[in-house]
Amino acid sequence: MDASLRLTLRAAFAAACTTALLLAGGPGGTAAAAPPPIPVKTGTEVEIPGPQDGTAAGSGHTRVPAAGRARKAPQLSEAERAADGEVAEMVDNGPTADRLDIVVVGDGYTAAEQDRFHADARAKWAEITAVEPYSTYRNLFNVWTVDAVSHDSGVSGDPTPATVRDTALGSYFWCEDIERLLCIDQPKVDAYVAKAPAADLVLVLANSAKYGGAGYNEPSPTLGYEGISTASAGNAKSGQVAIHETGHSLGKLADEYFYPGTPGYEKYEGPEPAESNTSTLPADRMAAEQAKWYRWLGEQSPDGGTVGAYEGGGYYVTGLYRPTDGSIMRVLGKPFNLPGTEAMIAGFYQHAKPAAALAPTGRTLRLRHTAKVSVPRLAGADGRQIDVRWYLDGRELKRFAGRTEVAVSELWLFDLRTHKLSVTAEDRTPSVRAPKLARSLKSTADWSVRL
Repeated sequence: MDASLRLTLRAAFAAACTTALLLAGGPGGTAAAAPPPIPVKTGTEVEIPGPQDGTAAGSGHTRVPAAGRARKAPQLSEAERAADGEVAEMVDNGPTADRLDIVVVGDGYTAAEQDRFHADARAKWAEITAVEPYSTYRNLFNVWTVDAVSHDSGVSGDPTPATVRDTALGSYFWCEDIERLLCIDQPKVDAYVAKAPAADLVLVLANSAKYGGAGYNEPSPTLGYEGISTASAGNAKSGQVAIHETGHSLGKLADEYFYPGTPGYEKYEGPEPAESNTSTLPADRMAAEQAKWYRWLGEQSPDGGTVGAYEGGGYYVTGLYRPTDGSIMRVLGKPFNLPGTEAMIAGFYQHAKPAAALAPTGRTLRLRHTAKVSVPRLAGADGRQIDVRWYLDGRELKRFAGRTEVAVSELWLFDLRTHKLSVTAEDRTPSVRAPKLARSLKSTADWSVRL
């Protein structure tokens, strides 16, 4: 952890202890007047990436102004304004309502550099989809780019804190005096994100090779996205920061790193955390109580080693356990562990459906019509695909298994009654073992059909 962050944590802990002592009446037992309340820092909470020369995925959280440095909009020429805000579909895998939509916006790219922004967006998406479970599930995603034209090339804080550039999103390093913390003007980002057809996740790429990023993991109450990850487009390690941040926003995972030697973080003594990848339970109790990741105990994990209960996580050195020693929620460059992978897949399916109806479901299909669905192909090395099954009035039509379209004329209807045709698509991945999560990997489309 940085010295500045360590001092901040220590100061907060010391202030809390002093307040408690004064309220208790001090050593002599005489009640003392309560001190004035310690000011609570306002703003948007963001995660700070770990240092570039280390492996820690993060360095805790801080609050930053939502509007960043609140500079005015960039001064653009008429031609630059004409190019600003253009939306392009970089990856199209189906209807926005049935896919997980990622919106990529660039900052510090001039009108003449928009082609570079698109190339950087493609390269960063390729980097993300090289990591599981993104690799297997890449076809669940749509990716949109929104051109944000900046007056200046590059972003503020690169290379020095004194560097100021006039950019569309107001991105800047040295946010809160932390060099690698890359903050934005969130209202400006939202104005560009709103131009895209849909947004479940936002990635802001800074036109910079400087290491840095940030995780804005509070869902948007207006646009609906789960969070914003910022990253330097030209830095190889910043993509790993972005992937780690999606562990929070999509997987709802906790950080698995901790702070040795920091007052207040020696031992966790609170309730059982809500996140699926930290627990107060050691492995034997977890197994006995059938809690948290007990279904994965003893399994070999892709990040190395065996799933167990490793002490240290959620910032605390003791009192909390993590599933493995070094997943990407603790160490950059590592994959998600097995419980993390399970949570990420479930997170994908919170926004994407395995079956998207292409034929209207609100009207009756007749003999000349065909029921159609879009089912994304999985890209895993094992070749496994989503299971597709068709039913007529609840009875399975086994001859249509695996198909994505069925003509009404193929149903052999012999009466004039209206029947119900259904298709169910289910991802039966072995990477999801929790029954509740497994049920979310299934969707159904229904049509009324008749002669």
